[in-house]
Amino acid sequence: MDNTRVFRMTFASVYPHYVTKVEKKGRTKEELHTVIHWLTGYTEKGLQKVLDTKVDFESFFAKAPKLNPNVSMITGVICGYRVEEIEDPLMQKIRYLDKLVDELAKGRKMEKILRK
Repeated sequence: MDNTRVFRMTFASVYPHYVTKVEKKGRTKEELHTVIHWLTGYTEKGLQKVLDTKVDFESFFAKAPKLNPNVSMITGVICGYRVEEIEDPLMQKIRYLDKLVDELAKGRKMEKILRK
């Protein structure tokens, strides 16, 4: 499967959809940022820079300060695929983020989302 189109999408173009999704379900942008920070290691300033410079998903994850060591604890189905079985490392990271955003939108407790 060719994922090039997804990898070239800018994070800034998808970010508003994440915000809308979580806010529609009563969660906040701050909680979304907490999830993104946990997964990628970006600070608030670093995340804002990523949004301002419109980097693609490939660069977003390549430049991430530090992927959380507990990402392997993220399991389940997203977009019809089990995240733990996705073979392409970049696509898996993108789906990890999607899964965390879904969990946030579904009202899961933050402690569980952050795998504490």
